Amino acid sequence: MTVLSDSASAPAATDSDGSVIERSWRTPDAFAAIFDRHADDIHRYIARRLGTDTADDLMAETFVIAFQRRHSYDPAHTHARPWLYGIATNLIGRHRREEARRLRALSRMAALPADRTADGPEAAVAAGLGADAAHGTVAGALAALPARYRDVLLVIAWGELDYAEAAQALGVPVGTVRSRLHRARTKLQKALGGPSGTTPTAPRKGN
Repeated sequence: MTVLSDSASAPAATDSDGSVIERSWRTPDAFAAIFDRHADDIHRYIARRLGTDTADDLMAETFVIAFQRRHSYDPAHTHARPWLYGIATNLIGRHRREEARRLRALSRMAALPADRTADGPEAAVAAGLGADAAHGTVAGALAALPARYRDVLLVIAWGELDYAEAAQALGVPVGTVRSRLHRARTKLQKALGGPSGTTPTAPRKGN
């Protein structure tokens, strides 16, 4: 890997992701700035879906793949987050059964008496999912969703992407994102007892 020749070659904090990636075509070490900017968010997203241990490996793999594919990145896209979340979501797709098992385990946790929730392997599963996924009823409903609906819902709710960014991440039209999100939320609301149920919501930007 090429070594940066001087500090002027290093990306500035104000440089867009697109310009940093374009610079990394000539100076590969510049890509480290993309890792520094986004690794924590990508790790958090994967960990919420698959747990911390798996997230460690998949986050690293996400950035290895991104580095290998950097020459195909369009620098006109100033923010790399949708691209990175898309790679991460594709990697998560290899672990569908693991994700569904974790969600169902958390759902079962919600039905346990309070004095039992700290015991057994399911407690570790629930703890690994984090506070944002701690509602067991929601977890059970998520587990029952088709994968394509769950991906859209969670990349928006947990990745904090808007509809256009989610479309870029998942490689589908914006209309498909809207349709899948609507169907996912409808199914969750039905599972939770109607429109009053709590479901992850989409950010308002870009709607």
